[in-house]
Amino acid sequence: MTDPVFFVPSRRYTVAEVANLTGAVLADSGHAQVEIETLAPASEGGEGALVFVEGKRNFALMRALKAAAILCPPEAAGMAAAEVAVLVHSRPQQAFALIGRLLFPTAAMPGPMTSETGVSPGAHIDPTAQIEAGAIIEAGAVIGPRVAIGRGTVIAPNATIGHSCQIGRDGYVGPNASIQYALVGNRVVIHGGARIGQDGFGFVSGAKGPERMPQVGRVVIQDDVEVGANSTVDRGAMSDTVIGEGTKIDNLVQIGHNVRIGRGCIIAGHCGLSGSVTLGDFVMLGGRVGGADHDAIGAGAQVAASSGLMHDIPSGERWAGLPAQPTREFFRELSLIRSLARSKKGDKND
Repeated sequence: MTDPVFFVPSRRYTVAEVANLTGAVLADSGHAQVEIETLAPASEGGEGALVFVEGKRNFALMRALKAAAILCPPEAAGMAAAEVAVLVHSRPQQAFALIGRLLFPTAAMPGPMTSETGVSPGAHIDPTAQIEAGAIIEAGAVIGPRVAIGRGTVIAPNATIGHSCQIGRDGYVGPNASIQYALVGNRVVIHGGARIGQDGFGFVSGAKGPERMPQVGRVVIQDDVEVGANSTVDRGAMSDTVIGEGTKIDNLVQIGHNVRIGRGCIIAGHCGLSGSVTLGDFVMLGGRVGGADHDAIGAGAQVAASSGLMHDIPSGERWAGLPAQPTREFFRELSLIRSLARSKKGDKND
């Protein structure tokens, strides 16, 4: 539920305003002035709530739904109770998210942990650091020599920014995160506990065992990237590790040295990308996907959860399995194995 203790709505929105902002079509103009003050799942609803329904299996929820308004696709427009305002949209969830960001802006972007503004006297700021007016540096943060931080960016308590790093404007670095050897763009969110720019896992065999290979590259994080809590991004060995514009990385993800990730990618939790893996634009990786070093995943490709990548994936394809293969082949093999298992079980029972 939306708890007003933590999330206070910016203001109330009428159904007519929601229709105008999202491009939705209001089914009954008599509901135009109904007010929305909170969000809720379709399974709960509630007074003053905006909900959305998407997917045929969820349409049954609409008949008993109690809410101020519902966003739904055209094929479900006639299923809601008469007293509920119906907003028809081809992509209800996207429209719902837009209104959610307007209604609860503090939930859409992390903010300061304290009530401090500007630079806290409890932060350690090197005299050579350059911090634009409007940035917030909270108590316990450590800002190293020659660091540059743009206006509107929040550095949370106990975060550490290493020497010469550049952090753009309107970003966020969470509690206990560390950034070193990195260039970070505008509106980048790095959640608590993340580690950016540490040594990559680079060793060569020596007479007495593994010997360290110096890692002299950087991490380059472009605009509008999000890095989840306790995720790690290793700096490049000799070239850079690059995360492309608008990419979203979940919690507990490992990005190895020299990895290059394109624009608008989605990488779910527990993924691990070995050194020098390349992702094209708009790639989607499900949870626990592992990528072998130097693999190349083409633009728009999708990889199912728990898959293990051993080969390159062409653009636009869907792969699954361990080792991963095209999804149709994976399910064909799975079906064959199941049929063989059933036949053997039947033989034993005869």
